[in-house]
Amino acid sequence: MTGLHILVTGGAGFIGSHIVDLLLEKGHRVRVLDNLAPQVHGSIGNTPPDYLNPEAEFIHGNVCDPGTVRRALDGIDVVYHKAAAVGVGQSMYEILDFCNTNVLGTANLLEIIIGEFRNQIQRIIVASSMSIYGEGRYMDPETGCFVIPAERTGEQMAAGQWELYVPGTQRLTVPAPCDENKLVSPTSIYAINKRDQEEMVLVTGRAYRIPAVALRYFNVYGPRQALSNPYTGVAAIFCGCYLNENPPTIFEDGRQSRDFVHVHDIARANLMALEKDEAVGRAINIGTGTSTPILEVDRLLRENLCGDRAGDSSIQPKITGKFRAGDIRHCYADITRARELLGYEPTIAYRDGIPGLIEWVRIQKSVDRTGNAIDELKKRELV
Repeated sequence: MTGLHILVTGGAGFIGSHIVDLLLEKGHRVRVLDNLAPQVHGSIGNTPPDYLNPEAEFIHGNVCDPGTVRRALDGIDVVYHKAAAVGVGQSMYEILDFCNTNVLGTANLLEIIIGEFRNQIQRIIVASSMSIYGEGRYMDPETGCFVIPAERTGEQMAAGQWELYVPGTQRLTVPAPCDENKLVSPTSIYAINKRDQEEMVLVTGRAYRIPAVALRYFNVYGPRQALSNPYTGVAAIFCGCYLNENPPTIFEDGRQSRDFVHVHDIARANLMALEKDEAVGRAINIGTGTSTPILEVDRLLRENLCGDRAGDSSIQPKITGKFRAGDIRHCYADITRARELLGYEPTIAYRDGIPGLIEWVRIQKSVDRTGNAIDELKKRELV
């Protein structure tokens, strides 16, 4: 597909703006719809961030507003739906706002497409999330079989027993790559919203014969991530702390692990989803297939940001031994489907992506609001 007119909702954001860059490089015309949420962008009024490509047409507005969405869809061939309220912890107490933006906003977009633009939309690509899985996949080390461990109880975690057990035994499970056939089991309102967005787009696309693809992002990091948003990704949160010479807070024991995927690889996967017909109708993991413990994330960021001071006791992370409602222990991607359907292969390992993130971080003004966010969770008994 070449020379298309493409709408990117949420296109002024961290991930969306990188997708915009690639689409423009490929010769497409791009329109961005974004509400410039202050928590993400700061108090910048109606002006998009400096990093947004000036070749993209910009519409300031909300995906929940029918008039704005109609204007944004006028003349459009393809929709990348990236607009969403993001934040696992925040979603647990701003339930109405999250559901309005994520679920009703998606419903508004889809209803207008099928009612007025059905014949012109050639593809919809929606951002889903690894959070819909809940816990990742686990194996019984004795039998080598996949198992579904019981959810960790409050009593178990209060005793510092962080890992999950093989059902009916005292054997600890072993984390395994999580493929798309794993039963989804969301543990937060945000995760439920992302599952809803994914299923709404795929089901609507199937019913109205509009090609649709859902990409399940794992833990995305890289330049343009909002450093002052206390509900953004862990790498950006830690960077915000160190920029303000504050030690970051790490829950549990810090050995929980995630799959950290660079935003440039996420943007590449989105371009592939536009060009590969084999992906239509499918949900596809986009990660690296590699698991990284949170303590390792912290170490690499601290050494790169703080240099000789990295070992100072005043900035060592606070490992609380506490836990948050909705947190999982381990989850990393099986990317077999992405390889087979998209031709996707991650190109940036976490260690290699850190310098580019640090380069971005060093020129940012960051306000560390992590303490306020944790206090809010504590007040609501979510920690």
